[in-house]
Parts: sequence; structure tokens; C-alpha cells
Amino acid sequence: MDMDTVVEVEIGSLSVAGSPRISGEDEEHVEMLAVAQAPLPPIIAHRGTMRVIDGVHRLRAAERRGDDKIAVRFFEGGEADAFVLAVESNISHGLPLSMADRKSAAERIIRSHPLWSDRMIASVTGIAPGTVAEIRRRVSGAAAGRGRIGQDGRFRPLNGAEGRRLAGDLIAENPGLSLRQIARASGISPETARDVRNRLRRGEEPLLKGRGRTARAHEDREPAGHTGPRDADEGATAPARIPAQDRTVVVRRLKVDPALRFSETGRTLLRLLSIHTISAEEWDDIMANIPPHCSGIIAQLARECADIWADFAQRAERSVVETV
Repeated sequence: MDMDTVVEVEIGSLSVAGSPRISGEDEEHVEMLAVAQAPLPPIIAHRGTMRVIDGVHRLRAAERRGDDKIAVRFFEGGEADAFVLAVESNISHGLPLSMADRKSAAERIIRSHPLWSDRMIASVTGIAPGTVAEIRRRVSGAAAGRGRIGQDGRFRPLNGAEGRRLAGDLIAENPGLSLRQIARASGISPETARDVRNRLRRGEEPLLKGRGRTARAHEDREPAGHTGPRDADEGATAPARIPAQDRTVVVRRLKVDPALRFSETGRTLLRLLSIHTISAEEWDDIMANIPPHCSGIIAQLARECADIWADFAQRAERSVVETV
């Protein structure tokens, strides 16, 4: 069941625990909704826990009206992503979250999605990227990692120079690795991996002289919405694999983009991308249940599909370059 499907649910089966609102519900807002004549819009609830993600005030208003049921759209993802959706929903409409609520939410998201960039978390919580960076510095145990996932869903290394060093070590130890394997393992782009390999063949150092800016610093300076490709030392896109839970969030954000959702080709693309948001465990289950007599042809089709997506990715990146 997708989030476009609306069902009637017993109010007593829903929970309101875990709201991003620190001070709880606003009684005046509940009363205003309760006395309004218009039907209440559907709320959003987490399928796994029946917890209300968006619409606690509407739920309370329905109770006050004496309703037994309420219209619900179900979210099927994990609890961490459900909280992200709750925050995102409550800064875009209805009664806005307070600044204290937003900062508290940012801290929680930093812990649950440590690879997300400051801009990505800022876009969800409605606070400045610099404020997110300050909160990240205070969060005990917040993983630094090798890079961050930006608003466009791309992984970028925090330090391009470190990526080049790691690529150089990998090439020296395993000269037979492909450029994509080197790039994925070191968090740099394939073109940067090619440059590192060529430099080593010429007996040069893998690092570029006089280039030490980190990708994180560059990302915080760039305008919101920038998606152009960059060299690794300027925060280049790297083909690192995005965790399934983060892919789910990125695809969900794409689904609300009018340029995609209101065109037939855009909806087709979103359906194709949604297929790849399942978890590693689900892929393992699928793999474990492939009939032996089908394994060969399935493997061949999987490789061909991977080639199609790789070609699609290259063409998409080229189109970005042509429009910047």
C-alpha cells in the first residue's frame, strides 16, 4: 500500500508517542479544527507502529468531534525515516514546529542519519545549515565518516585529498581494480580515480598541489539546489552506495517534485527508482528464493539491467554538465 491510498482507521488503534513537538499539542489549534465545518484531511501514520507521523491535532479534533474513525495514509518505512517525515511534514504545513522543536529534531536526525549533510538535515528541519553543523559538533558520538549525502542524494567525500591518498594506496596494493571499484572504496569519482592512477604511472604523487579544501566546506558554501558534478577535491560526486534507508528518503523527496509527479515519464522513473529502495535483508530473501533452474537467466538479466542503469546514470550526469 502506497501513501496515496487513504483508509478509514479506528482512532483507538493509533498512537501519538514520539512527536517532534516537545511541548505537546496546542489546545487552541485542536479546538479550531474541531469546530470547523470542513472535513479533516487524512493524517499520516507509521504502518509498523500505528504511530501518528503527521496530524496529531487533526486526530485530537476528530476525537473532540466524537468520531470513531479517521482517514489515514500509511507510511511503510522504518521508525527513523518516519520521524524524518514527521518533522518534514510539520514544517511545511499546519501548525509550525518551534525553533526548539526543530533543533531537537535535528539532533535526533544527526544520530539516526549520520551520513546526511548539514544542508540535507537543514532542508528537513527548517533551520540553517550552520545551526545543524553546530548541533553536529555537540552531538556525542556523531560519526565523521568519509563523506556526506547531500540534498540531491549524492555522496561526497569530506576530504578529497584523503580520498586521493586512499585511492593511491588501493591502486598500489591491487593494480587490477577497476576505476569504479577504486572510486567506490575511496569515496571519489571514477575520473579522479583515473587521474590518480595516471599520476602513479608517471611516478607522481596522487595529490594535487595546493588543493586542500574539504568537500563539506564547499557544500556549505554552494547555493541550495546545486547538483552539478565536481572534482573530488572540490566535493565531487562519488559512486558510493547510499544506504537503503537513505535511498528511501531521497526517492520520497523526489516523489513530491511536481516536475516528476505530474508527467507520465516522471511517474515511470519514480516507480523504477522505488524498486531499489528495499533493504539488503529483502534482497537477501529474494536471492534465497530464486529457483535454481532460473539462476542463470536471472543473473544475465540483472547484469543487463545494471548496464542500462549505468548508461542512464552517465547520460543523466552529462545532461547536468550541459545545463550548468
